Amino acid sequence: MNSLLSKLEKVLQMPDAGTMNGMIYEFNPIPGDVEVVQITFKDREEFPIYLTQSESQMICICYLWKDTEVIPDKRQQMLESMLEVNIPMPLSSFGRIGEWYTIFGALDKNSSADSIIKELTVLSDNALDAVDAMSEFLN
Repeated sequence: MNSLLSKLEKVLQMPDAGTMNGMIYEFNPIPGDVEVVQITFKDREEFPIYLTQSESQMICICYLWKDTEVIPDKRQQMLESMLEVNIPMPLSSFGRIGEWYTIFGALDKNSSADSIIKELTVLSDNALDAVDAMSEFLN
């Protein structure tokens, strides 16, 4: 299996390395048993994207808010709204990991540098849109 970092090296070698669709970013490997890279976009530092890969795909995850940040009386309405928004939100889906609500996307493990850039920028944009769309349900 090709190293995730070696794939990201291709992104770093592109003509506009350090920017994705005009947004400045940084790659930071996260130490651990599973290879994970944190991608942080300037002016969006509170919503980094975590990229990892399995045998067949790459997965991009952005943590949005904790369960404790949801207004209890609006939780059911928020969940229904998330399901309704899931379909028209290109390349991204809502999920949950432990106490965190997330937004995520997946790519083929052999995706090109251009595809990786597209997924990361769309996911970052969708994260901001999701927080804005769900803000009425959050403390």
